Amino acid sequence: MIYLDYSATTPVNSEVLSSYVAVCEKYIGNPNSLHKLGVEAKRLIDASTNQIINVLGAKGNDIIYTSGACEANNLAIKGICLKYKNRGRHIITTELEHSSVSETFKYLETLGFEISYVKLDSKGLVDLDDLTNLMRDDTILVSVVAVNSEVGLVQPLEKISNIVHKFPKCYFHSDITQAIGKIKVDLSFIDLASFSGQKIYGMKGIGGLIKRENIIIEPLIHGGKSTTVYRSGTPAVGLIVSLAKALRLAYDDFDNKYAKVEFLKKYLINKLLQLDVHINSNECCVPHIVNISLKNIKPETMLHALEQDDIYISTQTACSTGDYSKAIMALYGDLNRAKSSMRISISYLTTIEEIDKFIDSFKEKIDKLSF
Repeated sequence: MIYLDYSATTPVNSEVLSSYVAVCEKYIGNPNSLHKLGVEAKRLIDASTNQIINVLGAKGNDIIYTSGACEANNLAIKGICLKYKNRGRHIITTELEHSSVSETFKYLETLGFEISYVKLDSKGLVDLDDLTNLMRDDTILVSVVAVNSEVGLVQPLEKISNIVHKFPKCYFHSDITQAIGKIKVDLSFIDLASFSGQKIYGMKGIGGLIKRENIIIEPLIHGGKSTTVYRSGTPAVGLIVSLAKALRLAYDDFDNKYAKVEFLKKYLINKLLQLDVHINSNECCVPHIVNISLKNIKPETMLHALEQDDIYISTQTACSTGDYSKAIMALYGDLNRAKSSMRISISYLTTIEEIDKFIDSFKEKIDKLSF
């Protein structure tokens, strides 16, 4: 098998899985219980939370554990907007967001919120002048993804933050799911940040919202004691410990991992340039994601053709709800290009041999399927 869909989800690291199993077997108590078993489980959660804060440099923040980034995005956005709606109902975002962000904003529009979409520059980055012009006294939230999941664009969070925080009633949220483990993110610029364990070789079903301690949000889930007042439910001890382990491992030997992925991306793009495809990812993108558009071949047809050779890539993102890539459309304004886009996402686990085999199969399918 050749797996080139790491941005959709990653295989679980064996050390992470071992930690999860060990905790589930040994720490059986409910962390909310007052007896010894509950106290031991809570102590383990607290230690894991401190480790996450240290790894991410998130001192001065709360960690709210969720089922994943989708829930974390919903909690951040709805939590801010419902809590501070009396301050204003204006929100600013981009056309590059994950569906768990964009669909949440569509829902909030039905509640009377106004959504503005900031323009992008020629490279796909937030147009800072347009953002400045869009900001108003009744703007209560700006949400910009750190790394776009389809193309891999890295947004200038510090510059965006400097504009947003000139307005004291406005908060800055970023979905950092595709950034964690790929690049180093400075959380000091962000008020709320969402992430997931499944993108960093962790377990599925666990993620988090990093929130500044002084910010109050409206919970999505009410009832029942937990690790925080902002998300009720019995804490999943094994998943929380596994998340801390996955994060620590993601940043171990980070520079060497990053350098390897950079080399692999250059190698892959040089091979792709010899074929009849558009390269959509540019120099402002993380090396882990290479987005391309095919000519005269439906992406789904190519995906299933490659699947026959046990090779796996994706069309758009795994959670996309549309029939074309909004990110490619926003970047290039070309509907055909947006409808024919495919994402190849690599990892430090990827090998040159895997890329060579993928290219050989890909070329064969292009020759066979072109019309």
